[in-house]
Amino acid sequence: MQRLVRPLLPLWLLALVAAVLTVATSPAHAATTTTVTVDGSQGGRTFDGIGAISGGGGNSRLLRDYPAAQQAQILDYLFKPGYGANLQLLKLEIGGDANSTDGSEPSIEHTRGTINCDAGYEFWLGEQAKARNPDIKLYGLAWAAPGWINGGFWSTDTINYLISWLGCAKQHGLTISYLGGWNERGHDVDWYIQLRSALNNAGYGSVQIVGDDSGWSVADDMASNSAFNNAVSIIGAHYPCEGGDGGNADTCSSTTTARNNGKPLWASENGSLDMDAGAPALIRSIVRGYVDARMTAYLNWPLVAAIYPNLPYSTVGLATANSPWSGHYSIGEDTWATAQVTQFAQPGWQFIDSASGYLGGLESNGTYATLKSPNGTDYSTVLETTTATAAQTVDVHVQGGLSTGAVHVWATRVNSPSAAADFVHTQDITPQGGSYSLTLQPGWIYTVSTTTGQGKGTATAPAAHGLALPYTDSFDNDSSGTEATYLSDMQGSFEARPCADGRSGQCVQQVTPVKPIEWQDDSDAFSLVGDPVWSDYTVKADVDLQQAGAVELLGRAGTQNRPQSHQAAYELRIADSGAWSIVRTSAAGGSTILASGAHAALGTRAWHTLGLGFSGDLITATVDGATLGTATDSTYSAGQVGIGVVGYRTDLFDNLSVTANPPGDHGGILKGGASGLCADVPGASQTNGTQLALWDCNGAANQSWTLTSAGRLTVYGGAKCLDVNGGATADGTAVQIWDCNSTAAQQWTVGADGAVVNTGSGKCLDATGNGTAPGTLLEIWTCSGGANQTWFRGGTTGPVKGRESGRCVDVPGLSQTDGTRPALWDCNGGSNQTWTSTTTNQLTVYDTKCLDVTGGATADGSPVEIYGCNGTAAQQWRVRSDGAVVNVGSGKCLDATAHGTANSTLLEIWTCNGGANQIWQRS
Repeated sequence: MQRLVRPLLPLWLLALVAAVLTVATSPAHAATTTTVTVDGSQGGRTFDGIGAISGGGGNSRLLRDYPAAQQAQILDYLFKPGYGANLQLLKLEIGGDANSTDGSEPSIEHTRGTINCDAGYEFWLGEQAKARNPDIKLYGLAWAAPGWINGGFWSTDTINYLISWLGCAKQHGLTISYLGGWNERGHDVDWYIQLRSALNNAGYGSVQIVGDDSGWSVADDMASNSAFNNAVSIIGAHYPCEGGDGGNADTCSSTTTARNNGKPLWASENGSLDMDAGAPALIRSIVRGYVDARMTAYLNWPLVAAIYPNLPYSTVGLATANSPWSGHYSIGEDTWATAQVTQFAQPGWQFIDSASGYLGGLESNGTYATLKSPNGTDYSTVLETTTATAAQTVDVHVQGGLSTGAVHVWATRVNSPSAAADFVHTQDITPQGGSYSLTLQPGWIYTVSTTTGQGKGTATAPAAHGLALPYTDSFDNDSSGTEATYLSDMQGSFEARPCADGRSGQCVQQVTPVKPIEWQDDSDAFSLVGDPVWSDYTVKADVDLQQAGAVELLGRAGTQNRPQSHQAAYELRIADSGAWSIVRTSAAGGSTILASGAHAALGTRAWHTLGLGFSGDLITATVDGATLGTATDSTYSAGQVGIGVVGYRTDLFDNLSVTANPPGDHGGILKGGASGLCADVPGASQTNGTQLALWDCNGAANQSWTLTSAGRLTVYGGAKCLDVNGGATADGTAVQIWDCNSTAAQQWTVGADGAVVNTGSGKCLDATGNGTAPGTLLEIWTCSGGANQTWFRGGTTGPVKGRESGRCVDVPGLSQTDGTRPALWDCNGGSNQTWTSTTTNQLTVYDTKCLDVTGGATADGSPVEIYGCNGTAAQQWRVRSDGAVVNVGSGKCLDATAHGTANSTLLEIWTCNGGANQIWQRS
């Protein structure tokens, strides 16, 4: 026992503690009672630790660019003992230059024989983890591999590559304890046997092989092949708990063959859950993982969501860190759920099987697991009540040489997270005659332990803010072989290298020369950078084509689905021949040429400056300052920038810059956040003095507003302007259309927060009386930030997530068949979960199908389906900021049937009632 426990709770928290936990030597029993004998003479399997995964892929990328102070705080929360997650295992991706979920991690060997041990950030992360916890064990695993490897992944070349990676780790002072094969791609028996021999011969005999980072079937082949069995030290399966990737983990499983093998069984990847909402499933996977399946290690995917928020799984991990320019980060509930285990038991401790099980003998009550220290004195019991619905009592008796002295109780409420209920030291208990009791409330994790030294970090993050424009990077401060600040590779590898062809200094080069051995689908090599809220700007970059082919400049890059080719963005593509095009790509994987043409040949080995500009719906492409062409498109109003090459050419980039443009029209409409209706000129009138009102969005000319560079909001192609009646400034003054003039009554600013502010009065465009019905008149009013003063421009694309279920509206089986009924399903970022709220009130999926009420019905319980878009009211929906999604034809709300929250729950319409099964989020 290392030191005294922290002081007990302050008075202001006593009320909370009383509700959390009642502890006494003989309490009044709750409805369910569990008797636990913690007997030090009993045992079980050896605990191997709790960890997380950096990789699969690119999910730690932005952490490397955080300000030093906040970077250290995040790392402390992840790795520092007695502070936060206190991780005991860390799996690092062995980069292969190809996307493995959220990015492409660089290889140490882009071309055969040229090794760069400083590539990427995984070794840096390992160093940071070891500096905080010298006892942490590291684990390497490949998702992809460089394309120069001969014979595919299961080859001698790959084995040699892995050994080179181990050598790089050693150069960084890192000992790798565990090594896997190919992530989630099964196993080649002979390859694993060869790998074991090669490791031994190269001096890595202590490295233990994990097989096979897929499923339990590896144990079957181990049972029938002694050489394979001798090669593999640990049996590791992915997502072995109920529900699989991102599932609820109510039960976990392993096979009899695996359990009978005698080697450690690991959940070598689990998680894929939101950093807050996923905490109950995380602790179930750990505790039930042992109780149900005898798994002795758990590795959460991923470690941290240090990725741009437009990428898949942007809130999945133990924390989020997506704003390196501001230093803002968020520590998730997953961190404190993890701490309830890692701060109380160390690898090498032993489970006590007889003191582990289901509370009250029922899965629904929750589970508990007990571990004892190697010296047979200390013990810790972790109890989770995440599936319980009522309070229950646990009676504990300690014997068999374990300490019968004071135990310390810590608790975290995970079903309804709050900072005040995270990792709270609630009470110390002195057992009487080795016995004590406690009452557990539903939705919590409790740890009762004889150990001390636990603690909860106190560092706080600064407020988030956007990345300011102008933004420039000459890359001259980047060392060769490293990644440029904020540049996040999606495919291939973009590294700083010396410039060429008459230019001095540093450039960025795409250095993956051939298609890698990939883990998910192929795409062009590209890299993203910047703030997803950037809207009207021009991005420029100098390019030097090293071979015949084409380069890409990306703008307004928004939602990306898996695989990485499903990127919503505009692209300028130009080849060495001079052929160019402006292309719109979609998160569903589609591609549309908006404009194209021919320019004088650029040639190769010569520098040119490319530009892609946005002002409202006007897109302008330039080369060397001359306009190539323009396009008009309002699909995307904001997003990042990026650089890329078509295929895997090794082109050079320099002097990346992003400068703001005057704002322009962003999709035409002004859509009210509270109502889901549009600012409309009634009756399509063009008469001066006509007051604006709310009406269902239809994309017509009387709803198409252009924000000019002079700050006017014009309608009818600029014929009329949005005007404050009489130039008045009082609350409640009507807004109208009027012939355009230069008065302040016609000047407006449209903020990123959705406020439309009149310059003359300083007041906001407002729906009168918070009205949400068609015909509600519009006025100006003192700005309040209310939903009736929030206006959206253009369509929005993303998931539709139920508040009650935490699951997304999904088209089952990726079906595109008319009549298919959407249902709830675990959110996965797929194209069948990506919905666009259009400027004409539709909710589209796959760019071609609309959410539709079957048969245009209006009765409660009428089913919804997808159907080819036809413009009927049954396919129109008011998406409101309060979370309601209201069907125009029926006036009823999108509803999860009977408050269902499970996967496959069907959707319908129902009279709007504000119920949690009718509340939907767009992120």
